[in-house]
This record gives sequence, C-alpha cells and structure tokens, in this order.
Amino acid sequence: MSDCPTDEPLKPLTIRMRDSDNVAIVANDGGLPAGTALPSGMVLRDKVPQGHKVALVDLPAGGAVLRYGIPIGYAISDIPAGSWVHERLLSMPEARELDALPMATTRGQAWPPLEGYTFEGYRNADGSVGTRNILAITQTVQCVAGVTEFAVQRIKQELLPRYPNVDDVVALEHGYGCGVAIDAPDAIIPIRTLRNLSLNPNFGGEVMVVSLGCEKLQPERLLPPGSIPVVDERSSTQGLDVVCLQDEAHVGFMSMVESIMRQAQTHLQRLNARCRETVPASELVVGVQCGGSDAFSGVTANPAVGFCTDLLVRAGASVMFSETTEVRDGIAQLTARAATPELAEAMVREMAWYDAYLQRGSVDRSANTTPGNKKGGLSNIVEKAMGSIVKSGSAPIVGVLSPGEKLQTRGLTYAATPASDFICGTLQLAAGMNLHVFTTGRGTPYGLAECPVIKVATRTDLARRWHDLMDVNAGTIAEGKATIEEVGWQLFHLMLDVASGRKKTWAEHWKLHNALVLFNPAPVT
Repeated sequence: MSDCPTDEPLKPLTIRMRDSDNVAIVANDGGLPAGTALPSGMVLRDKVPQGHKVALVDLPAGGAVLRYGIPIGYAISDIPAGSWVHERLLSMPEARELDALPMATTRGQAWPPLEGYTFEGYRNADGSVGTRNILAITQTVQCVAGVTEFAVQRIKQELLPRYPNVDDVVALEHGYGCGVAIDAPDAIIPIRTLRNLSLNPNFGGEVMVVSLGCEKLQPERLLPPGSIPVVDERSSTQGLDVVCLQDEAHVGFMSMVESIMRQAQTHLQRLNARCRETVPASELVVGVQCGGSDAFSGVTANPAVGFCTDLLVRAGASVMFSETTEVRDGIAQLTARAATPELAEAMVREMAWYDAYLQRGSVDRSANTTPGNKKGGLSNIVEKAMGSIVKSGSAPIVGVLSPGEKLQTRGLTYAATPASDFICGTLQLAAGMNLHVFTTGRGTPYGLAECPVIKVATRTDLARRWHDLMDVNAGTIAEGKATIEEVGWQLFHLMLDVASGRKKTWAEHWKLHNALVLFNPAPVT
C-alpha cells in the first residue's frame, strides 16, 4: 500500500428545494458512501447515488416524504434519518381531482417589458418568421417515404449546392395516411398535425406534396383550398403542388424521382431569393421540453429554462410548454396561473381528455417514468412533474392548444401533448415552433431536422462526457459556480444567436435528427 498522502475527503453536497422538505438529493459525482457525515452532523446509513434522496429526519410508516414542499410519496415502512430514499420505499399519491381547482387566481409579478433584443430571421408572407430556410416535402402516406427519401438525397447532392441561401431539404415522413379509421372523431389530430407541420415558419410558405394516389388521406383532404397562405400570385393560381406516384405519366422509378426533383427546383428558387432580416425577439416561437430527466432536472436545467421563459415572454415572444403526464400533478398550479377562468377550464378539459385516454389503455400517469428516470433519482411521476413544470417559468398562461392545433397568441401557452419526446416535438413543430429547447439529465442525442434544438445538460458530468452534444451546462448551478438567472440569460443570448444562424447547435453540426411521430388516438384498421 502506498504511503503517499491521500487527497482531501470529498465535501458532501446535498440540495434541499424547500425549507419544509424532509429529504435532500445528493449532488456529488458518484454519490456518497455509507458513513459519510453531512455538514449537519447526520451520518449516512446507506450509500446514496448521485441525484438520489436522503432522509433528513426519521420518516414514520405512512408519513409524507416532502420534496418541493409537497408530498411526492408516503413511506411504506419506517425510514430512519440518513437512509437512502428511493421508489421501492414509497407509495405514490393519488392524482389530484380535476374539480374545485383554483381558477385564474394567481397574479404573478409584473415584470417590465424586455425591449431591444433582435435576431436575424426569415419573414414569411403570413407574418410568421423562420429561424431556418428549409424546403419541406410533405407526404400524404408512409407508402411514398422510400421514393421521397431517395429523391431528397439526390436534391441535396445535385441541386442544393446551387441555392446557397437554402439551409436544407427535409422529407416530412410519418406513419399515417392509410390503414387507419380516417373518419373517426380523433383522426382530426394526426390530420391537422400534418397540415400544420407543412406550414411551419421554417419552411417559408413553400408547400410541396408527394402522394401515392390511392391512400385515404388524399392531398385535398390534408390541405384543402384556403389552408395554404398565398406566397405570391403564381402560387395562388397554381393550386396545390402535388407529385402523385401512381400518375400514368410515371414510367419506372426514376420517372417518379425526377418529377419530385423538378418540382423541388421551383420551390428552391423561391426560397433562395429570401434573405435574413432583423426582427424583434418577439418573433421567436419556442417549445420547451425535457427528456431523459433526472433529479437534477428540477434543480438546474429546468429552473434556468423557466427563468429564460420569463425573459422571452417579457420580450413579447411565444413559448410553449407541454407533456401532459409530466404536468398533470401540478394542475392546481397551472389553473391558478391561467390568465382567465376560461383558459383554466380549457386546461382541465385537456387533462380530463388525457386521463380518459390513458384509462382506455388500462394505465395511468405513473406509466410515464422510465428506468433511467428512476436511476437518476426520480422516485415517481409526482416528483418528476414538480421538476418538469418549472420550465414554464412564472408568467401567466395566455393560451391552451389541443394536440395538432396551431399557435394563435404570443406569451406562454400550454400545448397539450403526450410526454413522448418525439410526439411532443412533432406537435410543437405543428403549433409553429421555430426554436426548440430540450433539457436532459441522463443524456439524449435528440434533434429535429425541421428546427434547431438547443440541449441543456442538468449535470456537469454529463456536459463533460457529452461535450459535443450538449449546448449549455446547467450543472454549474448545482456546483455553486453559476446562478439560475445567469444560466437563464446565457440560454436567452444563445437562442438569439442560434435563431440568427450565427451559431449552430451540436445536433445541427452532426446532422442528428429524430423521426416525426404523429399522435393518432383513433383506431388503426
């Protein structure tokens, strides 16, 4: 054994969210071993992994375990002080009933407007602004995906270099369009989602469709007359631009591909004539989301995003928060923050619809949490929800969207979506998102081809290991090296740079993107 002196013992670091909490999370990399003495003098009875909870007092059987000042669970048996508190020791609270809620009762602090902030964006004919200049090719049905993707690769190689002002060409691939009960009431959700995806601000109003010909979702049903804003006189007289693969004019595979390429060239020419111009920060439409969450999500990254959300709202921008099962346990907080009782009632309707949707599948909100969430210290959906909801900041909620609907108002909006990263991102794109913020504790290479995604790490260890995937390190908050406000401002300025094209996110750099996934609660035939 070496006689060399050992390093100084690691200083134990724990984080308690509220003075009333009777548990704290361990912040040290690698956790803390049993026998560690905390600054309070309490000695750990168990080894506690990083992000996991330690009991600060003796917790009796049936006693509430408090984090964020609320019961996140109840002790199944006695838990002595200094013990590791994890999901197997807790029973989960019942979901809050959707009646007798506070409705539009909270008036937040009246912050002054945030003026003078701008970015360089692409102004569209309908008044919206894009952060990127992309040709998107809409598909009516999954059957055409292979042909479209082949054509897109040729467009990128052969045509795109001629149009330097066009950022990319993307195929809006999905699994819908046929083999579905297209006249069922809930079929409106995937149909309007795909329609509004086609009109995302980052696509410059250029709508091009590839159809098979025999599918249930015919182009005219997807994009009926009047649904596409007029770009110029030519587009208003030409009607919907559709390449139909079953058209008799197509003889062989390459005939189909070349037809797609010819039509794409017309749209590329118009997109290439566009230039960035200085626009106010109020033109940002930001979706906030989290995935691969851990116990630090609600301590570092999500509070910083929440502070940035308030900055964006003060600047007149639009911000959407979503993930129904991850905010369901905070419904009383949300209805209280609604700008009007009618908006509070709309949130309740969305929650009730989703409760019924889960019930039809014989599950409840507890199905949300993943093995990774639990390994990262989140005991159940209640604890996860309290950390997730803080992404919404403190501004009044001025809008509520059903799945697939398009955003109609500036300020903070609750866009009801499943918590699935891919479905949530798709629905936020359909709502009009032109910039995405995604927080993660466990780590994910998530990205979208249709919109820049800024990823925020909850822990410095993740930011260090995934140094070329994470754009912002919020772990500095837990280490005491930065405040929530400082990281929030850092994110705000980065968003303006990314929106302007001055900086690319790591996901853009590596061209990482996930598939679009439509939410289809209607039957499949």
